[in-house]
Amino acid sequence: MASIRRSGRGEGAAPALIGGLAVAAVAFLALPPVALALRAPWHAAAAQLSDPAVLDALRLSLVVSTAALALSLAFGAPLAWVLARASLRGLAVVRALVIVPMVLPPVVAGVALLTAFGRRGVAGAALERLGLTLPFSTTGAALAAAFVSAPFLVVALEAGLRSAGRDLEDAAATLGASRARILWTVTLPSVAPSLAAGAALCWARALGEFGATVTFAGNLRGRTQTAPLAVYEELQTGDPDGAVLVSLVLLAISVAVVAALRGRLFAR
Repeated sequence: MASIRRSGRGEGAAPALIGGLAVAAVAFLALPPVALALRAPWHAAAAQLSDPAVLDALRLSLVVSTAALALSLAFGAPLAWVLARASLRGLAVVRALVIVPMVLPPVVAGVALLTAFGRRGVAGAALERLGLTLPFSTTGAALAAAFVSAPFLVVALEAGLRSAGRDLEDAAATLGASRARILWTVTLPSVAPSLAAGAALCWARALGEFGATVTFAGNLRGRTQTAPLAVYEELQTGDPDGAVLVSLVLLAISVAVVAALRGRLFAR
């Protein structure tokens, strides 16, 4: 009876408190994007978004984020495979290095890129002798975006490779399948959802990159000024309407990415 009495009186407040805090959390997270939509100057949307500077920034954002994704796939996918399947000493250190850009302040990431690939950087001088100058270039913007976004692809793909296991691959090998055939017919289909989720998150993170890009590549219109940098410039020059509308475009893209990943991110 005592236990029944406790459950009837004492535990009722906890769900109510938790529910109230959950509602407050949803309101806190939902209010900023809703406020963007409410305060957007819809009457001027066509004129603002057709401005050549805005179109250049949006185009460059797509180019930079897509190039960053390509770099991440080219180098991140093999790295994820090594982290998931190899038995080498020091992999824990490598994994930590992969995760660091995810938690590094973006401006610090830009400074680190300058010290590595700047004209007087550790590798920058050698690259410049080869005729490749990365700072304040579109290539540099793509490199900065890849640096901060590639870990999302690596972490997601490594998790997918670990959960997929090697049983099917071993079975295919015993049946005489070549390594290339196993890769294309067994491994890739089994990790396809993780690869797609990691690629989408990587691309979206690259699309929204600001700090590392402005520090390493600058804010040059038509060359390195991506959409987030254009939003910042419009706020600095006293054009909040333009900043809100470009922000809404980026918000819509972000919502589309989340909607595409809903089965992956919110699976029960």
